[in-house]
Amino acid sequence: MFFLKKGLVIIVGSIFISLGINLFLTPYQILDGGVVGVALILFYLYKLKIGLMIIILSIPIFVIAWFKYRAYFYNSVHGLIASSFIIDLLKPIRNVIQIDAMYSAIFGGILVGCGIGLMLRYQTSTGGTDLVAQFLSDKTGMNVGILIFFIDSIVIVFGGFLLSSDTLILSIITVLVVGITTSMITSNAK
Repeated sequence: MFFLKKGLVIIVGSIFISLGINLFLTPYQILDGGVVGVALILFYLYKLKIGLMIIILSIPIFVIAWFKYRAYFYNSVHGLIASSFIIDLLKPIRNVIQIDAMYSAIFGGILVGCGIGLMLRYQTSTGGTDLVAQFLSDKTGMNVGILIFFIDSIVIVFGGFLLSSDTLILSIITVLVVGITTSMITSNAK
């Protein structure tokens, strides 16, 4: 029963993340942070598949996890594969919703934060920098949402310089909302 519940959480969390990215972030070149943010930068600049790039960029982190944090590897590899696949699968919905860019940044952040937070509550994640943040949270006791926010900030500042000042401003809002949402969902988990 536990594995069935965890599998359902991975699928639901992945759908939340994918909807946030495809419906709200990509139409306005908004970034999330971490590995997803880097994958989005590669999509905006070179039209590379977001999900595929997430997998490729996550390989070094998963190699480290395999040797140092085997439990995290096993708890995250399914989330990585599911979320990456669903992000690319739901690509056709990218221009279905047309709303103001500011609202798009907020709604995208809420959906991505819900997906990440839900997965983290059940000791799984999409890997990437979420996995790094979970490692750091376990070692330091700091809230994982706060750690994700700091890591994500580095990515969006870099992406903002590569893309545009609008991307930077909207991405700051998104990452802030992702961090707050993730923090709220995970705060009662431990």
